[in-house]
Amino acid sequence: MKRRRHDGVLVVGAGLAGLTAALAAAPRQVLLIAETALNAGCASAWAQGGMAVALAEDDSPALHAADTVAAGAGLVDPAVARLLADEGPAAVRALAELGAPFDRTADGGFAQSLEAAHGRARVARVGGDQAGRAIMEAVSVAVMAAPHIEVRTGLRLRALLQDAEGRVRGIVVEEDGVLSEIVASAVILATGGVGGLYALTTTPAGLVGDGLGLAALAGARIADPEFVQFHPTAIDIGRDPAPLATEALRGEGAILVDGDGERFMARYDARGELAPRDVVARAIHAEIVAGRGAFLDARAAVGDRFPEEFPAVFAACMSGGIDPRRQPIPVTPACHYHMGGIATDADGRTSLPGLYAAGECASTGVHGANRLASNSLLEAAVFGARAGRAAAAEAGAETSGWATVPPRLPHTALQTLRQAMSRHAGVIRDAAGLTTLLTLIDDLETAHGRSAALVAARLIATAALARQESRGGHFRADFPAAGQASRTFTTLDSPGLRFAAE
Repeated sequence: MKRRRHDGVLVVGAGLAGLTAALAAAPRQVLLIAETALNAGCASAWAQGGMAVALAEDDSPALHAADTVAAGAGLVDPAVARLLADEGPAAVRALAELGAPFDRTADGGFAQSLEAAHGRARVARVGGDQAGRAIMEAVSVAVMAAPHIEVRTGLRLRALLQDAEGRVRGIVVEEDGVLSEIVASAVILATGGVGGLYALTTTPAGLVGDGLGLAALAGARIADPEFVQFHPTAIDIGRDPAPLATEALRGEGAILVDGDGERFMARYDARGELAPRDVVARAIHAEIVAGRGAFLDARAAVGDRFPEEFPAVFAACMSGGIDPRRQPIPVTPACHYHMGGIATDADGRTSLPGLYAAGECASTGVHGANRLASNSLLEAAVFGARAGRAAAAEAGAETSGWATVPPRLPHTALQTLRQAMSRHAGVIRDAAGLTTLLTLIDDLETAHGRSAALVAARLIATAALARQESRGGHFRADFPAAGQASRTFTTLDSPGLRFAAE
């Protein structure tokens, strides 16, 4: 196998976490690899709502951290939440300096919107629903211009290289069907989430948990894999992935109605449309299962201002034959974000020496059981930068490693898995469904080998079966009450999951 030695930091993934990590590692040399062109295959570029950050006079990092802790249903690490909130304003201002065109007020300040479970209007937006794309374009330009960063696209991560002591020494990549090794001083995984494991998702379908699965195969400690967030208002027009109707629409006053035009959220939660995402997702799911349907009605709240204020939502609706200025938008819950992932500290360090993780594939403890709206881009920027700086301090790449490259799951098998994940590990779960899902994963593994995607799915299903309570994004129909507030920590081949409060 061809080998390249890189005396510096290797970043895998080109979402906001990966790009921010690469920039922060300066002056250390960085090799950044991605399977697709920049901005083409990452969830960051699809983010609509914006970045939650305490910038207003009536707001503070302490209030932002408190809302983050409250949304996380008892599992957020308060110290990490406060770190995110404290470093958030500087991160947003740094992005603005790179050219991210945040919406501004008449006096030049950041225009901010209210989203669900926030006590203040603190979401910095771009063009209504263009935040992810615009931020990523600005950061991508900076990365391409940075002399310490080399970008290679068209490479797919296939395995982690480890030495005899288990230290990560690099990666195995595939390019045009050919495998090669890249040895590096440190590896940062910024490979995104698990949305592609679900039949209904708002994220790029290619994000099937490869980074999570490969880290687990290497022996990394995994945290909270059962906690998957389902965005309540994916636009239900039969598209894969499903377009997203941003939370900001409900912040502007859009309402949820059934097929008869009747509002229903008050029956589920006194906070109505601005209840936390998991509550709204379950309410919409219940309305759909009951045959009443669910629709987001923004005619009064936005109306004719749709094309200018929410152009991405407007374009998606119109392409599906829905004019949101005149019609309610059909919506359904869809996999949107993975709160769990590779366990890290606040600087991105994993349990494996030489391996770091940032962004959605990582679990810092900042999201708990239910991510607060618009904290994801902020987490990517704050913790991506921290991981980049920490990885840059690693010693040079002196020793190579070895790896067993797992097989890839065939397309037809992946589609079978996606349907089963949505059915049995979705918005509502129970022991019978999760057991059926694990049996299917066993069968697929027997037929096709232990792929990274199947490993990621197994971690989610096993932890969901073990957590016999309902909390945040994890709802068990057979255990609807909350139990002990404890996080999940496990490794792939541990005999059982270990629950521990932190």
